[in-house]
Amino acid sequence: MFRLSNLSYRAQRIVIIALFSIIPIMLLVTFSYIPVLGMFKYSFTDWNGLSPTYNWVGFDNFITIFTDEKYYEGFINSIYYFLGSFVQLAIALYFATILSFAVRGRNFFKGVFFFPSMINSVAVGLIFLFFFRPEGTLDTILSFMGITNPPKWLLNPDIINISLVGASVWRYLGFNLILMIGAISSVPSDLYEAAEIDGANRWHQFRYIILPSIRRIVAITVILSISGSVAPFEIPYIMTGGSNGSNTFVIQTVTTTFKYNKYGMGSAMAVVLFLIVILVTLIQKTFIKEEK
Repeated sequence: MFRLSNLSYRAQRIVIIALFSIIPIMLLVTFSYIPVLGMFKYSFTDWNGLSPTYNWVGFDNFITIFTDEKYYEGFINSIYYFLGSFVQLAIALYFATILSFAVRGRNFFKGVFFFPSMINSVAVGLIFLFFFRPEGTLDTILSFMGITNPPKWLLNPDIINISLVGASVWRYLGFNLILMIGAISSVPSDLYEAAEIDGANRWHQFRYIILPSIRRIVAITVILSISGSVAPFEIPYIMTGGSNGSNTFVIQTVTTTFKYNKYGMGSAMAVVLFLIVILVTLIQKTFIKEEK
């Protein structure tokens, strides 16, 4: 009869680890890896999600993604979010630097900046839907300033993506701000004291102490922002549904898959997004490795 106590200590450890790991691994394989393999499989078919049969179409779905404007329009709109991420990082770095020094009420302002990050994206979308609508909050503020004919923020294709990016910047600014405050707080205080003795002002401290010390956090935040700018979904979907030229790649993927029942095409779009995220992750890993 098998008894665990008859095994060596090393064998007992291996058996116990295997027994505790087998169920999590089975769940991981069942609900993660098998669906991903299925996604790759269906990306080469014209499956509609309901029919028991489907046809193999080779790389036709992928060719359509990069040749049909309806599908690659989302990548073009991602440029707005990509540029907006740099604006967001610049604002976050600016206020993180100020709030890292002895400023009156800095804990209050940290809470004010971080508060939007705690709000659900659906609520943020609804807030800015009322904010940008005709005769909404923004138009009312502008009318007090004498601007009586403001643009249609969510109806004009030329500025709709800028409006949506503004909402995203407000939503995620606090998260980047807290990351940078944490990084700046790790800088030894004796460096500031030595700099002040040498006559360095706040700009010199930022330029030669803070920025070099947190460059790794800044770089990682930039990479994360790039991966996030590829797949914006909640805010543009809630505010516009992808209309008026605000369609993103993820919105188009959801629409193609669940509205038009093109599961084969939707799987191909998901594969493209998956590969982009993997590429960004590899760049991030390479960067971190080089820093070590």
